[in-house]
Amino acid sequence: MDAEIFYVLVGAVVVAAIARWRGWPAPLLVTVVALAASFLPFVPELRADGHLLLNLVLPPLLYSAALDVSFVGFRRSLPQIRRLGIWLVLITALAVGFIAWWIFPSLTLPGALLLGAIVAPPDAVSAAAIGRKLGLPRRIMTVLSGESLINDATSLTLYRVFALLVAGTTVSVAGGVWQFVVAVAVGVAIGLVFGIALHQLRMRISDAVVIGTFGLLAPFGAYAIAEHLGGSGVLAVVAMGLYVGFNAPRTDYTTRQQEKPIWLSADFLLESFVFAYIGLQLPRVISDLSAESIGEILLLAGAVLLVVLVVRPLYIYPISAFANLQDRRRLARWDRGVESEGFRKRLAQSRRWSRFTPDELRQQMVRERMAGLQLTWRDNAVISWAGMRGVVTLATALAAADLAELDTEASHAIVVVAFIVTVGTLLLQGLTLPALIRGLGIASDVDHEEDRRALAAVKERSRQAGKAYLAEKRVEWEQKYGDVDLRLFDAFATRMTRVERDTDEVQEVEDAVAKPSYDDLLALSKGWLQVRRAILLEERDRGNLDEEVMRELIAAMDAEELAMDTRSATRPADRA
Repeated sequence: MDAEIFYVLVGAVVVAAIARWRGWPAPLLVTVVALAASFLPFVPELRADGHLLLNLVLPPLLYSAALDVSFVGFRRSLPQIRRLGIWLVLITALAVGFIAWWIFPSLTLPGALLLGAIVAPPDAVSAAAIGRKLGLPRRIMTVLSGESLINDATSLTLYRVFALLVAGTTVSVAGGVWQFVVAVAVGVAIGLVFGIALHQLRMRISDAVVIGTFGLLAPFGAYAIAEHLGGSGVLAVVAMGLYVGFNAPRTDYTTRQQEKPIWLSADFLLESFVFAYIGLQLPRVISDLSAESIGEILLLAGAVLLVVLVVRPLYIYPISAFANLQDRRRLARWDRGVESEGFRKRLAQSRRWSRFTPDELRQQMVRERMAGLQLTWRDNAVISWAGMRGVVTLATALAAADLAELDTEASHAIVVVAFIVTVGTLLLQGLTLPALIRGLGIASDVDHEEDRRALAAVKERSRQAGKAYLAEKRVEWEQKYGDVDLRLFDAFATRMTRVERDTDEVQEVEDAVAKPSYDDLLALSKGWLQVRRAILLEERDRGNLDEEVMRELIAAMDAEELAMDTRSATRPADRA
């Protein structure tokens, strides 16, 4: 088995690498190639325990995704994410359950509801890959990514409840709700504890290798402990990832540079294996079908596939319209409130809002709290069609097949339906989603324009903060070095604030002045970087700068600091 897994890993990585080289969606190509390869006699048939697959694959994938999600964007889009990640999963599970029970009565109602919980959560890996390639607006990517972070928790909680029903345990509606509340509370609490602990380690330990190793282990620990205490391991990992990712710019730059390629490689490897594993299950699925029930099970699979495709847009459009109506009403109440003198006084006393005029404040409130107004019917069309299923659906189906309370026919039916729904959505929606995006003409032009304005404002703030910083340091240098002329300082200040840097000029002045040490110059340059980073974090926290743009700018600053440290390390001893 070890050799077989290695061969599958190598093959999946090769196919995924070709897909990335050609610009194709890697998950779809890996699945299709694995499906075709599954009919070859020399290709191994992999069998894995569903619980083991979830425990090994889900924590690192969720943690890596949470690190990259904008916490500010996640918070703004939380109403939409909550509607999709909780309520849509519940509605889909119930709709699939009752229809499956009607078509396949021998599955029993608890077994049919268990099937509904299994196929309910979409996996955003494929949708995110397609969206990034085609330049989907950030508002859509945030909703899709945020949904994928919490819908697994809802699905797995429903899975637990319905598994108890299958086992004959009586579970009331109140009991199921309480179990969900406990799962959320315990999971988020464990995740925050792990996130805070990991962040403190990242702030205090400068060894990037050690921190990277702790980062690899932490998702598994948070997931396992949360599950052991009755919480949601998914939410524990997500909470930890959001906390660590939000605070990552405050850590040492070497930590950020070390962990990014690690997680990119881990994602690439795990996603390639998962989608290859999905495709290779076809022979097992076919062999599990009996001649007597094959027609009925295939009919059930087709019906369930249709339900998961239809329920999503039928839910998204009405609930989005209702949410937009509620947002407009709240905005109207806001406008009426601003006109009152008492409301204006409370705003003036607010530390956060006092710097805004009423018109600016209204725009800020629209951006932060009325996020539902930002999604058009075209946006909702893309979100409605981005419902591909993935590893959670398949792994939970394999875990359900091991339940002793399910008879052989029911367990085979669950695995077959989960497989067909997963592959069907991957191929049907995944292959047509790019055409839908292009046909609707959705692009991120608005994001680019907003980023341009935000960057212009940040640059102006950076210039002002930089002038203040350099003026302060110039006074310190003058006091430290006495009556030395400050040509070297002024040359470095010009170099740091000018777009075109004249390194020859700086070197000439450095050779002419002996008193200021190289360490002084290095500290001056690093201090300038710290000022710029602080401005970016402040603008991010205020909601004036998108987190993705901030991360790109900080990555550029990290490269600058790396160049400084590299030059310092390779500097000849006689010039140190």
